[in-house]
Amino acid sequence: MTTREHQQRFESLLREHRRIVFKVAGLYSRSAADREDLVQEISAQLWRSFDRYDETRAKFSTWLYRIALNVAIAQARRWPAMDRHEPLSSHHLDSIGSEPVAEPDERLEALHAFIGQLDALNRALILLYLEDRSYAEMAEILGISETNVATKISRIKQKLRGRMTAAETTGA
Repeated sequence: MTTREHQQRFESLLREHRRIVFKVAGLYSRSAADREDLVQEISAQLWRSFDRYDETRAKFSTWLYRIALNVAIAQARRWPAMDRHEPLSSHHLDSIGSEPVAEPDERLEALHAFIGQLDALNRALILLYLEDRSYAEMAEILGISETNVATKISRIKQKLRGRMTAAETTGA
């Protein structure tokens, strides 16, 4: 394959899967400017790593998620802890390719707030879980065991149920 064909193949695959890049960047960004920077950094790292992509070992989307999440998590760790996250809101959903909610939904807002408070790895797990990825694929993307994925997802769900129940009980 010529250099030009290699580049065209990369560009085609990236165009086909670009929503993944935007979803990851939207979930790990503090602002619109940070989101744009993160999209650029993820794209650059994907290009730098493309020579090592082996389609016989992983689907492109799995490989892309792994790189995008690693770049995003590394970036999130570099931000000062006090200024780490901007709460998820409808403009975040727009930027990550979801349909905005026509009327504010308190339960959905509470879910977004909960996700925004998770650490980087657990946010990645929830993103993949909400994307209906299998536990095996999540484990492969994140480099952890399927058992660890199942345990972490179960703990996140339990914590979320507790928060949602408490919010309904207190009316907050």
